[in-house]
Amino acid sequence: MRIRLFILSLLTVCLIALPTQAYGQHKLAAYQKYIKTYGTLAIKQQTQYKIPASITLAQGLLESGAGQSDLARRSNNHFGIKCHEWKGARVYHDDDLRGECFRKYSTVEQSYTDHSKFLAERPRYASLFKLRITDYKGWAKGLQKCGYATDRAYANKLIKVIEDYELYRYDRMKVVKKTTKRTITQPKPAQPAYQVYRTHGLIYVYAQENDDFDHIAASLGFSPRKLKKYNEVPEDFPLEKGDIVYLEKKKKKADKPYEQHVVQVGESMHGIAQKYGIQIKSLYKMNKKSADYIPMEGDVLKLR
Repeated sequence: MRIRLFILSLLTVCLIALPTQAYGQHKLAAYQKYIKTYGTLAIKQQTQYKIPASITLAQGLLESGAGQSDLARRSNNHFGIKCHEWKGARVYHDDDLRGECFRKYSTVEQSYTDHSKFLAERPRYASLFKLRITDYKGWAKGLQKCGYATDRAYANKLIKVIEDYELYRYDRMKVVKKTTKRTITQPKPAQPAYQVYRTHGLIYVYAQENDDFDHIAASLGFSPRKLKKYNEVPEDFPLEKGDIVYLEKKKKKADKPYEQHVVQVGESMHGIAQKYGIQIKSLYKMNKKSADYIPMEGDVLKLR
């Protein structure tokens, strides 16, 4: 399916975030309103269809222009799904071609449900459902690989929106139902001690299964706030097994022989900065990029 991400122009004009770190980053009011309005709906879809709520919200934001696109307003179509195999109401809209046929829904909720079914019922996306529900990066890369969109930067755009607006938090939420039963929280299983590594003058550890910054900080005698500051992440930023967690402030440039980096599918500026132990603001500055820059596959970034 070929989808035009017209919202990219909106991002280019309006997103004036500070590129230093996730803290204090300027957020678009339209995006925040959309997330508040449809966050619970995305969680419901996750519960029923096992699609990360963060992915659903990010796709909805990008492809509907936070619900403000002409297609979204005329047809409640928030995911740009066209009329293929569709017998319901329809609307015509200029996309890759003039006057293309798109599905029309009575409500936004119908659009969300149809989007979930679109992914869950097609064999081409079956591999995505083998991923962990919290693996938003894997889902983003998989959607691009499976041909959901022709945009070469599609995965990276999804990841940037998810991280900028901390949508990964929704992947760990459940729809709250009223109940008289008490919820008993089981303690986390004990984890082995961390092995501390040192490379190019920086000390770090690797995140373990089901790990988080608070646990790492407590295990190694660090302040959680300081550890998150070293790694330039906001509260509740998720970790995957094998992620690098620095125990000291990162550098302003990479050590030799790392001169440049070729961007791959599914990479963000934060992820690239972590890989080489560089401060995010330095990575932006070296490459003369603004905060709305989305690294595209094949882009070459300076590291020093």
